[in-house]
Amino acid sequence: MIRNVPLGQPTVGERELQAVAGVFESGWLSGAGPACLAFEKEFAGVAGVENALATSNCGTALHLGLNVLGAGPGDEVIVGDYTFPATGHSVMWTGAKPVFADVRPDIWSADPAAVEAAITPRTVGILAVDVFGQPADYDELRAIADRHGLWLMEDAACSAGASYKGRPAGSLADAAAFSFHGRKGITAGEGGALVSPNADLIAHARKLHTYGIAPAITREGVEDLPVPEFDELGYNYRMSDVQAAIMRVQVERLPDLMAARGAAAGWYAELLSDVEGITLPVALDDRVHPWQSYVITFDPDVDRGAVALELRRRGVGCNFGTYASHVQPLYGQTEPCPVSADLFRRHLAIPMHANLTQDDVTYVAQTLRDVLTSVS
Repeated sequence: MIRNVPLGQPTVGERELQAVAGVFESGWLSGAGPACLAFEKEFAGVAGVENALATSNCGTALHLGLNVLGAGPGDEVIVGDYTFPATGHSVMWTGAKPVFADVRPDIWSADPAAVEAAITPRTVGILAVDVFGQPADYDELRAIADRHGLWLMEDAACSAGASYKGRPAGSLADAAAFSFHGRKGITAGEGGALVSPNADLIAHARKLHTYGIAPAITREGVEDLPVPEFDELGYNYRMSDVQAAIMRVQVERLPDLMAARGAAAGWYAELLSDVEGITLPVALDDRVHPWQSYVITFDPDVDRGAVALELRRRGVGCNFGTYASHVQPLYGQTEPCPVSADLFRRHLAIPMHANLTQDDVTYVAQTLRDVLTSVS
């Protein structure tokens, strides 16, 4: 019997609906309002920092972070190659050039040796990516950044709840950007956050995310009529209070959601460990993996496309992993990243979310086993 197991699925319900109803009753539905301020304080605690800014998505958080760190025309920013386009695009939005560094073959984040080899006199910073949520090698990357006088930023799009050597994702660099897209571990459908231990960076980003002026809530209750001036180009990068209310509930759910995805990853490891033709993902002992995705690597002789199509036909959601950025025509990079390019060809994401039951995982594992046998 065919069972439908989606690739990703949010965990939302009555608590989120009640939170949204509260926002409706407040009358403040737009961005950067009371719910956003409350969410920022709560999420800063998750990220292990004191300063957070709610944004419309992770791409805007990345753009703001790069802006306030000082990236601009003529600069180069080194980026881990295996990532979603928002990472490289956000560098280009500042006028800087992304220079892609190859990745580790086991956890798929930037290889520190490749990062250091890519530094030129035009390099101003390093944008590391926590691929599928597992943090990159931040001790080594920080040492490289300090040695060369560079800033370090964390693309923590998938990393809410993760940690590196006991330190939360979000506290591992000069600034970090998170995503709350529908396939992320905590979600409001869309949304993002920029966090930093540096209060001045977040204050500057807060100004830029509201067209270059202080948000309206900061003018509530004043006795005169303040008329803002615009002295810097800004954007509309605000999260709505409706989304923020949902995110406040999602933050409360985070420990349970992490535990559920961790259990699913454990079931996969047990059921797939002896399957020929695939390699399972690695979770290193010195970091906590949030399992935003569960991505397997096919042997080179496996027809990934044929497997994916047959899995979908049998009700198992799946997709390629993420992108080898350096092969995308937009970026114009000629320096190869062979490890990333190989992963791009051989990765497949299979269902991973907090709603998976053990029966779901058993069905996915058995179906994958059967399909690999039938297409080989």
